[in-house]
Amino acid sequence: MPDPLPAGVVDRVDYDVERGKIREFTRATFTTDPVHTDPAAARDAGFGDVPATLTHTVVAGHQRDQRAFVDTLGLALERVVVGSVTWTYLRPLTAGDHVVGTRRVVDDVQREGKRGGTMRIVTLETEYVDADGAPVVRLEEVLIERGEQR
Repeated sequence: MPDPLPAGVVDRVDYDVERGKIREFTRATFTTDPVHTDPAAARDAGFGDVPATLTHTVVAGHQRDQRAFVDTLGLALERVVVGSVTWTYLRPLTAGDHVVGTRRVVDDVQREGKRGGTMRIVTLETEYVDADGAPVVRLEEVLIERGEQR
């Protein structure tokens, strides 16, 4: 059984940044810069290996227990939309990196909706650290849960 998570921590995920996944994201996002697919071009541009595309950390979703995440927050998934996502890079992620992401709730509020009813707004922050424990990427997500229809 995994160690219990500290208070405020929703989940933790770790994964390897792989060239194949970088290539898949490059194709999926129509990224044409060869630094993301050609190690020689990446080295010529000053990278140690091919850098991941800017939204690459979404692969963490494939490693997480999404049902447990929803249950932990007590969300009604059918009423949730993503309000925003912001990535802050402290250095590029490159093939060969191993990262650990710790996701925390930083705000959880109820607000009155424009058409009546309430909305729950949950702000999450995930900090990804590398194998040395140095922060690499910070991700902020805002989830909006619409109130039940009357």
